Amino acid sequence: MNIAPDQQGSSPQSLLPDEHGLYFTYHFAADGTRARDATQARWTWRSYHLSDMRARREIATEEALPSPVRDAFLSVGHGCHVDLEENWLYGDLPDLRHDYSTEARGLGHFRFAFNDAMLVGGRKQPLESVDNIRRTIENGTRRFRSPAELIEAVMNQSLDGMAAELAALGDDLDGVEDRIVSDAWHNERQALIDARRHLVVVHRQMATLANLFRHLDHAHHDDLPDAICDMTARLSHRAQTLHHDGEQLQARARLLQDELMAKLTERSNQLLYILSVMTAVLLPMTIISGLFGMNVGGLPLVDTPMGFWLVSAVSLLIAAGVYLFVRRLGRGT
Repeated sequence: MNIAPDQQGSSPQSLLPDEHGLYFTYHFAADGTRARDATQARWTWRSYHLSDMRARREIATEEALPSPVRDAFLSVGHGCHVDLEENWLYGDLPDLRHDYSTEARGLGHFRFAFNDAMLVGGRKQPLESVDNIRRTIENGTRRFRSPAELIEAVMNQSLDGMAAELAALGDDLDGVEDRIVSDAWHNERQALIDARRHLVVVHRQMATLANLFRHLDHAHHDDLPDAICDMTARLSHRAQTLHHDGEQLQARARLLQDELMAKLTERSNQLLYILSVMTAVLLPMTIISGLFGMNVGGLPLVDTPMGFWLVSAVSLLIAAGVYLFVRRLGRGT
């Protein structure tokens, strides 16, 4: 396969795939520094644009990749997984998309496969973690002696991003809780729904990552090198910690939603009580006015000058009596 020249000094916004569908190719020396000459490289990182048909053809004809790895790269759907095949560790893991992505901000997918000499990566959208690691390589601020170190750095960046998302959601829940406690909760229902929806997405990915790394450690522990076993254990522990934090935030969001629904129910009951009192108070007056409004003979007080005021006074007295009776019933319950 032809290797594209390194793209130097490019920002994520300006990074475009070449004629092979490659975003970039980086070569690394034995000490982890970036090597300018491919002949001096101990290992190589290639990053493909998986929506580019040229990249898909290159991956499909890459003989170094085992067939299951190629199939995983070229699959249409996204399903998070980490597997081992002929000393190639490969998988599909979630990552946060950039704000400037053409799609709405959320989670994308990073596909990778590596052995001791090569790391092949692929993505369809600009991903924060991959571009953050790429910038550290461009700046020379980090060294990666093996593909496993780079994958661990990418996953730690991804977990950092998701931890920041959980922290932001925790701050949002703090604000919602403060407003509910201070009875300024009237506009908080939609904010709480949005927070819960976002929290469900992030928490689900944390659960997936924790299960994937735990499964990899259990299923292939004897086949993995010690360095990768240690990497898997570290990532699994951190993913499980974030998963636990997400569970706590979810439980807190459910409690806040229950409290908000209780306040809404209480307000609805108050409004229904007021409407019931008004209905009970106005009912006798409505009946009396209906009776005296009939155009039939024999109506009392028709020829009495004070008839209107007398009927009005009787109606008000009856309404006051009904009001006091209803208030007493309300206090009794």
